[in-house]
Amino acid sequence: MYLDLKKADWLVKIEEMATDVAQREGCVLYDLELVGTGNGRILRIYIDKDAGVGVEDCSSVSKGLNLLLDANEDAVPGGNYTLEVSTPGLDRILTKPWHFEKVIGKKIYIKLTSSLSTLGVTEKGIASMKQFDEVLAAVEGDQLVFDIRGVNVKIPFSKIEKSKLVFEMKTNSIKKKK
Repeated sequence: MYLDLKKADWLVKIEEMATDVAQREGCVLYDLELVGTGNGRILRIYIDKDAGVGVEDCSSVSKGLNLLLDANEDAVPGGNYTLEVSTPGLDRILTKPWHFEKVIGKKIYIKLTSSLSTLGVTEKGIASMKQFDEVLAAVEGDQLVFDIRGVNVKIPFSKIEKSKLVFEMKTNSIKKKK
């Protein structure tokens, strides 16, 4: 599902524009989507950077991209839309190989197109699993590697229906003085 997506030419062009503007503003284009119908359509641009994205980054990318899209009125087919620029969030959707590479060692949620048994997993208790939250051990080529209950499991990108980072709140226990 992830590596073989064929994007429409107009979407590729918008992705190129958004990438250029994001890079110029010191960010990276994380992802984009066009959702909704009619006058309720929204073109969402998600940006990221190692130091964290602020409101100023979103505003700068929005202004820059808006200028380009206004100059190319037919860039987004279908009439009116609203442009939104934001971060991918703490529980970010993972769709591209580099998204997964950035979260190695972190817990992610995976929903597969079929159970682990179709990937050759025979161990009771996990063979029937179709979705799970586990720490991503590695990315090897076009596969994700997990250690699920002591079993090394490799999942091809093509078997992933949905995936996202699982936000885990870290708590520090501070002992009170008596």
